Amino acid sequence: MTAAVLPTRALFTLTGQDRPGVTAAVVAALASVPGTAVHDVEQVVIRGRLVLGLSVALDGDPEPVVTAVRQAAVGLGLDVEARVGADVPAPAPRRGERHHVILLGRPLTASALAAVARTVADHGGNLDAITRLSRYPVTSLELMVSGAAGEPLRVALSEVAADTGIDIAVERAGLSRRAKRLIVFDVDSTLITGEVIEMLAAHAGCEAEVARVTEEAMRGDLDFAASLRARVALLAGLDAAVLADVRAAVELTPGARTLVRTLKRMGYRCGIVSGGFTQVTDHLVELLDLDFSAANTLEVVDGTLTGRVVGEIVDRPGKAVALRRFAAEMGVPLSQTVAVGDGANDIDMLTAAGLGIAFNAKPALRAVADTAINQPYLDAVLFFLGISRDDVEAADEADPALGAAVYGPDGSW
Repeated sequence: MTAAVLPTRALFTLTGQDRPGVTAAVVAALASVPGTAVHDVEQVVIRGRLVLGLSVALDGDPEPVVTAVRQAAVGLGLDVEARVGADVPAPAPRRGERHHVILLGRPLTASALAAVARTVADHGGNLDAITRLSRYPVTSLELMVSGAAGEPLRVALSEVAADTGIDIAVERAGLSRRAKRLIVFDVDSTLITGEVIEMLAAHAGCEAEVARVTEEAMRGDLDFAASLRARVALLAGLDAAVLADVRAAVELTPGARTLVRTLKRMGYRCGIVSGGFTQVTDHLVELLDLDFSAANTLEVVDGTLTGRVVGEIVDRPGKAVALRRFAAEMGVPLSQTVAVGDGANDIDMLTAAGLGIAFNAKPALRAVADTAINQPYLDAVLFFLGISRDDVEAADEADPALGAAVYGPDGSW
């Protein structure tokens, strides 16, 4: 019985100036030799420079294939390296756990990237691939890492983030990352830039006192429900017409529209879970076409704020309860939810969600969140979900409903 003849392996690496038709010409050269099978192809273009790698198997003499590829490379003005038979390394085995490591910086310095790469190597990890997600308003990169244990790597990279001033997220690779279906936002200092109760307090002449209590509550130094009652009590007697003025003065965080619009295109359910007030959040629900909301309601009697809230307060535990309720109503497992917030009253909500993101947050929340964003752009959340800026802008350009939508100088819309 004659032993089967194993095919000969060859590996070609071509580099040079990219232009349309390059890959087609190289593959056509391979196809010109019968019995050539392509096992693997990888290609990347950086600022117009191409790196193309092809792994092939050959039934017979490799020389005709090597000659064909070299001739094609010369015609295309490319450099080529050919390795055949024993010179071709075997495919690398899968190396344990795989993680996505997302880096955000403004700027993302070479020293920061070097520190990340060094930390990955120190934990036995390998950088399998690096992909750019955005150039602006922040620079973001996605690193595919294999072979490193997730939690020790996460802890070590959090120290790198603190030392370098960049944001770093570590997420386990797999289907669960792509399965997120519901997102909830805190409102004050997350979905919008300010604190509504402080805006109301400015009209009542007690802004400084309310701001002090708010800061203590967000740090976790005060019970949120008690602090909310104390702050609302200071608004007693305020004309309810002020609520309309505050609604008109509310400013969305840069990137909020882009974030919500993009996620809704992807089938996400989006909503608000806020310790603020329905008199403002209802307006945001309509403005952003959100799917659900939970917030407190200021009591108004005879056109005047009474200094009380109506019904059960949405506090720290209440936010997690609301997240669970919305997820159950929409048939979404908690593992497929995302929560974004900034203060200590968001802790329970973020820890309950499948992915908890601290946005320019107080230390108490950053300590328990899965990851943190310390940039002023809310649409940076998209990068932590593996969505690139190019994909977002391409979808916007193809959407006739946006009309003459224009991105601002900070990249938000």
